[in-house]
Amino acid sequence: MTEINETLLRSIIESVLKEVKAESNGHVESTHHVDATTTASVNEGTVIRKVGVAQPSQSVDEVVIAVGPAFGEQQVKTMVDIPHTEVLRQLVAGIEEEGLKARIVKVYRSSDVAFVAVEGDHLSGSGISIGVQSKGTTVIHQRDLPPLSNLELFPQAPLLTPETYRLIGKNAAKYAKGETPNPVPTLNDQMARPKYQAYSALLHIKETKLVVKGKPADECVLI
Repeated sequence: MTEINETLLRSIIESVLKEVKAESNGHVESTHHVDATTTASVNEGTVIRKVGVAQPSQSVDEVVIAVGPAFGEQQVKTMVDIPHTEVLRQLVAGIEEEGLKARIVKVYRSSDVAFVAVEGDHLSGSGISIGVQSKGTTVIHQRDLPPLSNLELFPQAPLLTPETYRLIGKNAAKYAKGETPNPVPTLNDQMARPKYQAYSALLHIKETKLVVKGKPADECVLI
């Protein structure tokens, strides 16, 4: 598990402050007016490729994995250094082990994991989606639930492991099949929140800068 030290925090803070200063000087346009893919440099480790605007599906045997605006491009690993490639592979594997199909979509209208998931479940033929923020926070959501309600919520990203993501995929598929699975077991560390709070907030700020109001989700595939 990544240790958040003063040097790392300082580098992230300096990066965010530079971007904010550039915007205030008019060097960077608001993300509300410019496509996110052109306003931020894409990491060399990009792990997803966009293949067009995502459309609602009628396939009841699918689960949508809806990821945040920075996922797999501007950010390519969770806050504890799990590669986004591994996160997606585990989620997809869990879904497929239950005999269902997985779709990956990238959401731009929000960086909030609940609203990312809501957009995903409206595209999902089964009405079930998994919302994932770039820092790793995850939720399983169902179409007929309010945005802030959920089937299962995994708010402590530092405690999520590849095995946990696989189980999340399996449970999401079970919900899609009409089953009522036992909740995914997760680790519990009361010190995780205060330990990672500043780092988590900074990563969320960077992802929120890529929100594009009104931009529809893109269908994506793993590279």
